[in-house]
Amino acid sequence: MAPSAPRTRAAAALRIKQIALDNQSRTIRRLRAQLASERRGLATMKKELEDTQVALEASHKVIAGLTEIGLSMSKKIEKMKVKKQLAKENHVECHQKFQARIHEAEDSMQAQHLIIEALVDEKDSLLQTIQGLQEANNAPAPFDGDWEEEPEEEPEEEEIEEIPLGKGEIDDE
Repeated sequence: MAPSAPRTRAAAALRIKQIALDNQSRTIRRLRAQLASERRGLATMKKELEDTQVALEASHKVIAGLTEIGLSMSKKIEKMKVKKQLAKENHVECHQKFQARIHEAEDSMQAQHLIIEALVDEKDSLLQTIQGLQEANNAPAPFDGDWEEEPEEEPEEEEIEEIPLGKGEIDDE
């Protein structure tokens, strides 16, 4: 038994080392499989990240475009507000000028009316003075208060003188 014991021990030690090596090989294969799986997961995540980045850049471009459109629209709206305000101010100014002209015309008409009333009063006063003088002189009244209008004369038509046609002239009649 003695000679087989060291062999058995050496075989057992060798067997233990073989088992340990087999265990390490399985562990290495399992770790390599996990590593490959992790690498595939990282590659997928990297692809998703790149896709997300592309989508994010496109989104930023769209936002920038919309912002530019919004700013352009804001500028146009401001210009339209300014134009509207200027038109309103112009309308108010025109309205005020028109009202001033109306007031001027009303004042002028009122002044003309007062002048007409004064002239009528003066006419009546002159007629009374004339009548008083005529009664004092026993003369007939030249005015009886009513105006007689003279009938309008119609202008006479001029006769067209006939001129004899010469040679080569065309008669349109």
